[in-house]
Amino acid sequence: MLEIKDSKKILTTPISAEDLKDIHTGDIIYISGSLTTCRDDVHRRVVEEGLTIPIDIRDKAIFHAGPIIRTLGEDHYEVVSVGPTTSMRMEKFEYEFVKETGVRVLVGKGGMKENTVRACQEFGCIHCVIPAGNAVVAAICVEEVVDAQWLDLGMPEALWSCRVKEFGPLIVSIDTHGSNYFEEKKIEYNKRKEEEIAKINKEVGFIK
Repeated sequence: MLEIKDSKKILTTPISAEDLKDIHTGDIIYISGSLTTCRDDVHRRVVEEGLTIPIDIRDKAIFHAGPIIRTLGEDHYEVVSVGPTTSMRMEKFEYEFVKETGVRVLVGKGGMKENTVRACQEFGCIHCVIPAGNAVVAAICVEEVVDAQWLDLGMPEALWSCRVKEFGPLIVSIDTHGSNYFEEKKIEYNKRKEEEIAKINKEVGFIK
């Protein structure tokens, strides 16, 4: 469900493809509901080993992140800090991972490329980035750790399924229309860089 609240775009799970059709790259959104951490080893198990992910993330959101978790008792946990990891590490898995799991929102750090763009277009999902340095702030948005699976992978790589409230701000980097913010801006910035270098060279051309 998409809700506009105090000018904030808030996506609440379960999320449909229809909810995402008016979300575009560069938009700032927030997530409420279900958010599950999924890093390299989870992707590898699902895509390369063919294992069924033990937490239902269909129409929900995942976070490329390795949280710091405090154990409060048997099957009772608290998120102390949850900062993003580099999303590009999941790039080679993401098309198959999205196809297999039906996840709607991918959150991480930095841009992704063609594999993820194709998944976003074909299956109706988006990729977002959370600003750097927000690991503790992000943890405040976690209301509860609902489930923990594949703990044998270790704390950073395990599946931590959380209930979050207005988790963000998240910047949309890939939308369902195939737009890729990082790649498009890279072209724009490189063009501007070349123009600025030409201006500088003109001014300092007398230096030998």
